Amino acid sequence: MLLIFLLSACTDARRLANSEQDDTTDTLVVGGREAYLKSAFYGLDDEIPSLASLFSCNGVGGGDGMPVVFSLEVALESLQAGDFRVTLDDDSIGAIKCVTPAPASDQGELRTILLLGDLGSIYNQPFEVEIVGNILSLDGRRNFLGSNVRVTRLKQGPEIIHADIVPEVQWELGKQASIFPFGGGSGCPPSTQQVIRVTWTGGITKFGGGEVDQTEQSAYRILVEGDDGQLMRIEPFAMGDLGDGDNNHKLCLDTRSRPLGVEFPEGLVTDPREDFNPATSIELP
Repeated sequence: MLLIFLLSACTDARRLANSEQDDTTDTLVVGGREAYLKSAFYGLDDEIPSLASLFSCNGVGGGDGMPVVFSLEVALESLQAGDFRVTLDDDSIGAIKCVTPAPASDQGELRTILLLGDLGSIYNQPFEVEIVGNILSLDGRRNFLGSNVRVTRLKQGPEIIHADIVPEVQWELGKQASIFPFGGGSGCPPSTQQVIRVTWTGGITKFGGGEVDQTEQSAYRILVEGDDGQLMRIEPFAMGDLGDGDNNHKLCLDTRSRPLGVEFPEGLVTDPREDFNPATSIELP
């Protein structure tokens, strides 16, 4: 039974991946100021696990990995590997074999797309990612064509790049995480009053690869404004979106006070290369 469930989960994840080298999205939708790339994070050089082929595309094991974060969630049906161009330090072009939202494929997370392939090396690193095909926002109203962003270098640690207040329909209170390192993270506790999603430039864990716990939960600080206008910093009483190996955390709050921003200190979480995070903060929209 477990094997059948694993095969089913892998099949579902592979359906999200795309290896087409041509842009097949025919559209009249043009860009917009809201449609841009927020980050591209050169996370792994020749270290993608062989098992990645189970939930992405064949032949990506042993290659490079680069999560790219968009300003808006993207429509996956408009996504092809050929929509991206990676330029290296020497002006050569990286070879993108596959793109996938996995493991960041929960509801509300479709702004992170993982590029897999031969994307450079520590000696000739990727310099820029550009969108050269039609990639549409989830609502179909914006086009990311022409967007570009500088790539975060290999030895730099992960940072918070996006935060939003999660709509109540996406809270998934009491949800259990997938038993596999992909396929869906945990939900907040039933007593939650408010949820903030923070998106990092790349996947994050404790040093050594373990899932974050009370130590990291207590390190998050949320700036909130009370009904009387007073500002204070609080910590989440719980965390969600754990157990799925992606670059998102849900910060579960036990207050209805208006959240204004999120802070996290340096040196507590690492990317898959074990590079520690710098001190990082972000304002909420």
